[in-house]
Amino acid sequence: MIIKFHSSFSTYLSFFQNLIIRVGLAAMEWEWLKEFGKSMIKPLLGLSVLAIGLVMSYFQKLGLVRETACSILRASVQLLLIGFVLHYLFNLHTKVWMLGVYLFMTCVAGYTAGQRAEHVPRGKYVAGISIFAGTSVTLFVLIMLRTIPFTARYVIPIAGLMVGNTMRVTGITMKRLRDDIRMQKALVETALALGATPREATLQLVKRSLIIALCPTLDNAKTIGLVSLPGAMSGLILGGASPLEAIRIQLVIMNMVIGSGTVSSIVSTHLSRSSFFTEAYQLQTTVFNVSD
Repeated sequence: MIIKFHSSFSTYLSFFQNLIIRVGLAAMEWEWLKEFGKSMIKPLLGLSVLAIGLVMSYFQKLGLVRETACSILRASVQLLLIGFVLHYLFNLHTKVWMLGVYLFMTCVAGYTAGQRAEHVPRGKYVAGISIFAGTSVTLFVLIMLRTIPFTARYVIPIAGLMVGNTMRVTGITMKRLRDDIRMQKALVETALALGATPREATLQLVKRSLIIALCPTLDNAKTIGLVSLPGAMSGLILGGASPLEAIRIQLVIMNMVIGSGTVSSIVSTHLSRSSFFTEAYQLQTTVFNVSD
């Protein structure tokens, strides 16, 4: 009888202990949400600056009031969602979700860059493969060198910066190459008629598209710290990190951005160029006869 009572008492005690723990965790989550809500007051107050721009845009009749408001609303929702997702992922100890987020960002970036180069055959696939090639190689090298730890807290933000930059560079490269070949169509066809290969006939055009796409990134690197402070460095300093620590991380990010952008843009030119010509070394009429 005593043993049965002791067993029942232990069961009830364990139940109440678990209940108290759950209530405590729920209270902690509620407190976290309350603190998060308070922290969003200042960003909401920052909308007053946006209101000034919207009023001026309205009186200038630019027709951008609705688009601007929708863009800000969409950006706010997307940032809130990714914030909650990252908060959840950072507490996980598995690498699968981290890689899944990286692949998702790469797919979205490839789709967006492919839309910019809409007249490039299979442009979305070309852009996606190019972005993945540039960012994955860069990440792999720096993780192997232990420059950055292989954790979600480091990989996801840095990968996001790289993917965003390579998306822009890749889209510009592909679009510019196709447009330049279209404008210099007679010159390219003459070179082909004289026995040049597609690579030889478009070599200068490829170089031109790469230079135009990469120049903004390189110009930004030249003036970094003089004209403006980069976003990552500013965020670290505002978050309480020392300026020297922020500079160290920013240097890593800057090198990764330039390296991944260069690799992605070069890969995109090779993949795009192969779709511009037939097996008989002739220009694809379906690609260059389409008006922009």
